[in-house]
Amino acid sequence: MTWDVALILGIDGLANGAVYLLAGLGLVLIFSVTRVVFVPFGDIAAFAALTLAAFETNRLPPTIGLVAVLAVIATLTEIGSLIRKGEAAAIPKAVLAWGVLPLVPCALAWAASRAGAPAAVNIVVTVLLVVPIAPLLARIVFQPIADASVLVLLIVSLALHFLLSGLGLLFFGPEGSRTQPLASGTIPLGEGFTVSGQIVLMVASAIVLSGLFFLVFERTVAGKALRATAVNRVGARLVGIRPARTALLAYGSASLLAGLIGVLIAPVTTMYYDSGFIIGLKAFVAAIIGGLVSYPMTAVGALAVGVVESFASFWSGALKDVIVFSLLIPVLMLRSFLSVHSEEEEDEVEQ
Repeated sequence: MTWDVALILGIDGLANGAVYLLAGLGLVLIFSVTRVVFVPFGDIAAFAALTLAAFETNRLPPTIGLVAVLAVIATLTEIGSLIRKGEAAAIPKAVLAWGVLPLVPCALAWAASRAGAPAAVNIVVTVLLVVPIAPLLARIVFQPIADASVLVLLIVSLALHFLLSGLGLLFFGPEGSRTQPLASGTIPLGEGFTVSGQIVLMVASAIVLSGLFFLVFERTVAGKALRATAVNRVGARLVGIRPARTALLAYGSASLLAGLIGVLIAPVTTMYYDSGFIIGLKAFVAAIIGGLVSYPMTAVGALAVGVVESFASFWSGALKDVIVFSLLIPVLMLRSFLSVHSEEEEDEVEQ
């Protein structure tokens, strides 16, 4: 391997790591607030990429139907919950929140596809269209079992991924799609070596979005509420923070990140209805490196995963995923050695 090849692989690894960084942040955000390992995160990113591809081919995005179906189910779920609690007076508000608001992006997407909107508008509408997906899924699936164990939540999350894969096949079909590059041209980095504008855009977007992510957590009331819920759910409830609302905010923020990821990766790889699973798994490796709690370590882990994947694809394209997922073994062993283990205290003998 020459230095030129190593440099090319390193830059490709940084581009991949930028994607895994954003996905890892979304996974850590949801887990820290809700204790849910949100496996369908990658599916939402794939749906965003397929939505943008539908806009480019002047087709009505099938995501509209998917969001509409989820909105109807979420509305019925909320109405049923309010009736059981004897709070029927809140039904109109529930219909507005779960049935009407998610359909606003659907109406925008329908109008954009009919009018032949420019590329920038299509990108914005694509992201807006997938934002309601995670909150709707949370209301339908996770909110009723919010107090379940982490293992139960993980099993449900995995089952939800397979359900979304089936829905993706139903709405989007088996064909793959790839969009036009968001940034054209190349940037020279020395004699005879250039970097594509798309890769620069991916890396720059990850840096900017990570910075905005940090500012939101540190400087805004909503960010502080998310941090408080992540640290202590009971304490947050005692000071007036509603964990259910912060959970929906976390799901919405993660869905926004997934939509942006889908837009960024749509031009560089052919996306299928089930392509998001591998993206989510590799982001999960990065999140595990961060212990599912540390955002800086998750960022470091994401870059490591991206670089390892890039070099592994050079050594053996068939085994690159195996090599990447093998990173979990030393990480888990190291965390096991460094963590403090304590035996459960025996119950006191009643006198």
